[in-house]
Amino acid sequence: MATAKKPAAKTKKPQKQTPEPQELLLTELREIYSAENQLSRALPRLNKAVESEALRQQFERRLEEGQRLIEALDRAFENMDATPGRKKNVAAEGLIADAQEHVQEIERGPALDAVLIGAVQKTEHYCIAAWGTTRSFAQLMGETEVVKAMERALEEGKRYDEELTRLAEEEVNPAMLATGEDESEEEERETRSSRGKSDGGEARA
Repeated sequence: MATAKKPAAKTKKPQKQTPEPQELLLTELREIYSAENQLSRALPRLNKAVESEALRQQFERRLEEGQRLIEALDRAFENMDATPGRKKNVAAEGLIADAQEHVQEIERGPALDAVLIGAVQKTEHYCIAAWGTTRSFAQLMGETEVVKAMERALEEGKRYDEELTRLAEEEVNPAMLATGEDESEEEERETRSSRGKSDGGEARA
């Protein structure tokens, strides 16, 4: 007689909760704190990979702005009797990992510079959205120091994004196109040279 199988135990779903507004603000601040710390560790490595001096200066500038924001967040946590915590911002982690992957896959030069501008802008756009959300929460709860820090980050971030776009359009992208054309011409010359040698060998035969 076959033994009846016991029904599989159902996985208990975590119970949903409604966080307090203060906790929502702290969650956003911790996400930003994690993102800025991850970016501060990644930017020096990305900086070593770029060719454009202007882009290198832009990355250094973003590093400095990020350090100021981290310091402002430290003060905000202290004023709110809270800590940054250790939770990693996985969204920022993925965006930064994407930029680092490009460094491993693309040879140093204008093409890599162009791709890294795009990768850093994607991260900056994410940060701008996070800063805006956090500013709204902070305004609602009367956290004026947080509001000031987020407004400053938003102003700097939007200006930074515009300047990266200008750098890409005026310098990096044209250099990438010129490099591609030079490589195509070099390949064409090598092909013609190879054909000439082959034809000469056949004639002597």
